[in-house]
Amino acid sequence: MNDNFLIKRGHFTPLAILFMILLPLVTALICICLGRMNVPVGDVIAVFRDVLTGNEGHAQNYSIVINLRLPRILMAIIVGAGLTCAGNTFQSLFSNPLATPDILGVTSGTCVGAILAIILSCGILETQLIALVFGLASVFFTLKIAGKNENRQVVYLVLAGVIASSLFNAIGSLLKYTADPQDKLPEITYWLMGSFTSATYKKLLIGSPLILIGIVVIYLLRWRLNILSLSEDEAKASGINLKRTQMIFILASTVITASAVSMCGQVGWIGLLVPHCARMLVGSNNRYVVPISLSLGASFMTLIDTLSRTISVIELPLSILTAIIGAPVFISLLNKNRSNLQ
Repeated sequence: MNDNFLIKRGHFTPLAILFMILLPLVTALICICLGRMNVPVGDVIAVFRDVLTGNEGHAQNYSIVINLRLPRILMAIIVGAGLTCAGNTFQSLFSNPLATPDILGVTSGTCVGAILAIILSCGILETQLIALVFGLASVFFTLKIAGKNENRQVVYLVLAGVIASSLFNAIGSLLKYTADPQDKLPEITYWLMGSFTSATYKKLLIGSPLILIGIVVIYLLRWRLNILSLSEDEAKASGINLKRTQMIFILASTVITASAVSMCGQVGWIGLLVPHCARMLVGSNNRYVVPISLSLGASFMTLIDTLSRTISVIELPLSILTAIIGAPVFISLLNKNRSNLQ
């Protein structure tokens, strides 16, 4: 691709590196300040300074910043970066710009686990663990359906994912049908729409390591995504083990998606939209798309969470806001690409 202000001679410029680091940090700092009770930036910085030095500061600001908002911001950053990374991986792996992180049925399986845990009145941590286990199980179920095929394995994986999603969606609907309509059903419905309301440091300790491991694996092997997006003959000529490399990316993206959904429920559009925005900035080379996607995804998810808790008297579910914002943006991207082709 041609050099621009972000990339020079095949490397990110210092400005690009600074942009990728500062964008999520500045976004997080601003979003921590905003809420039902606004906290000035200076007070937020003072709280962090007090935490580092061990001094006793303003108790109310400490409670708002450290106990309430910081866990949500951290979860938004990790989930946003993870879902974006997984979405870009699937889009490159399947050579399909409409591929999403739940293409192999992982979201449907994770939701079934969460619904079952809610019906059984499990705690938040138990719900997260059961949802994660079901999400991973759904992927192994998909891989089992796909079987070992010498040709067109990716096609079989996608078809198996559609089958698994339909099956787990049916099981989820059956579980919701049996749930108490006065108590459990509203809780299930709200969870499925996505929210960071229940974010805690304990939940982060359970789900975040798997997301971070998946991100690191994809980041370190991101150059291989360029090879996998080629035709099968061209990819084989590169000398890498195609099937093993595909499975590494699939498992890493699946673990990310299952962990993210188990922490906050379904969050649509992030894994579909943000990678397209990253490609508009740096082209289609995954050496550059993956890092810039991580920064954009973390920042965008943080903004969405802040809007969800400030735009209305009641907190809006994440999936509603991502759809309201994501659909018009995606339509504009389609129109722009159409005009460029003409």
